[in-house]
Amino acid sequence: MKTLALRIYLTVVTVLLVFALVLGWLAQRNLEHERTQVQSVTAWNERAAAWAELIENSLPPASEPRQEQARVFLDWADRLRMPMALDDARGQRIATSELMDERLRRWPDLRIQMQQSRLSDGRTLWVMRPGTMRLRMANGPPAPGPGGPAFGSPPRAQPWLSPLAWMMPPWLAEGVPALALTLVLLFVAVAIGAWPVVIRLTRRLTALRQGVELFGSGQLQHRVAVEGADEVAAVARSFNEAAQRIEDLVTSSRSLLANASHELRSPLARLKMAVSLMAEASPERAAHIRSEIHQDIKELDALVEEVLLASRLDARSEVERAPVDLLGLATEEANRVGAEVSVGDDFPLRPYTGDDRLLRRAVRNLLENARRYGGPEVELALTTSPGALEMAVLDRGPGVPVAQRERIFEPFYRLPGHAEHAGGVGLGLSLVSQIAHRHGGQVRCEAREGGGSRFVLSLPTA
Repeated sequence: MKTLALRIYLTVVTVLLVFALVLGWLAQRNLEHERTQVQSVTAWNERAAAWAELIENSLPPASEPRQEQARVFLDWADRLRMPMALDDARGQRIATSELMDERLRRWPDLRIQMQQSRLSDGRTLWVMRPGTMRLRMANGPPAPGPGGPAFGSPPRAQPWLSPLAWMMPPWLAEGVPALALTLVLLFVAVAIGAWPVVIRLTRRLTALRQGVELFGSGQLQHRVAVEGADEVAAVARSFNEAAQRIEDLVTSSRSLLANASHELRSPLARLKMAVSLMAEASPERAAHIRSEIHQDIKELDALVEEVLLASRLDARSEVERAPVDLLGLATEEANRVGAEVSVGDDFPLRPYTGDDRLLRRAVRNLLENARRYGGPEVELALTTSPGALEMAVLDRGPGVPVAQRERIFEPFYRLPGHAEHAGGVGLGLSLVSQIAHRHGGQVRCEAREGGGSRFVLSLPTA
């Protein structure tokens, strides 16, 4: 699943669906039970009314002696094998069948569960349903009041919680309390079942939070696991990229600060010594010392400028792009050092999209590096290659050993012996490499035919 929002939405919908299905099943079960009970009571009432009409038509009139009424009534009760009783219009008992007598002696509480049918002449017929004893034994003492189990009323445990009726108080297993308890239990079950799903969905968020806290505590090398393809995975991936970027920046800044501090010591030491010697030096010697002081200050200024530029490049991954005239830029910088410029026939004259200030600095560093280490014969060639524009600076110096051609682009790295006779702090080529990468290109060092070196700044045309 691609999005966390969709997973949470489907989880909630599934939980609600399960809740609705279970609740609907319980409601349907209860309705069917109630309908069966109502049908049973209705059928029994109809039968009881039919028996009452039959017995009324078979009994002597109410004006006949009570003994005669009792004899005929008991004869019908014996023939129907039904527990019955007959009262007169004043409510006085006329006769009670032996079956009714026996049951009322054994279970007096059944007296309140007998069904009465009033005859047209005022007499009352009491009948006990044949199934009353089974309900009486299955459900315990009957509840008082008409409409109890004897005549089709539901059993004491309502169908909502009938499987659990044996382990809870009777008042809690029937009616509204049973319905409320059922809903509570169903809610608790759904809540417990949904908890592992929610924990699984938020586990990666918890891991991401812990990773951010560890990174914030100073463990810059810490990364979080990227799982899945949803929003959480995208956030984890972005965090790892940002963490790597921050770690690289901190590491680069520390290295830059340490190396810059080391490089600042030499010119500062020379300045300190020159100042101390000027007080006792002759005019000619003092003039020479002043020239050295100016040279050291120039070196310090160049070092600070390159350190600041390196810091700005480390702090941002994108450059400000605008149309740049590469041919005009190359010509201006070549004139500064007296280098020749050659332009290939296929080199485009249209503007290139990039940062004019950075590209100018890259070309200037390559030319000054060639002038410093490669002698006076320096050439700047503008050519093309598949998918790229190339600006190559060629010299006739001693060249760069193959093993050193990658290392010379590292910050503050200088070839052995070069610092003693040519100066420099080792940041020029490193800046060229950073500028090339910020433009999506690269810089490389090659051997030049006939001796010397060839530094190629390659910029993509797209």
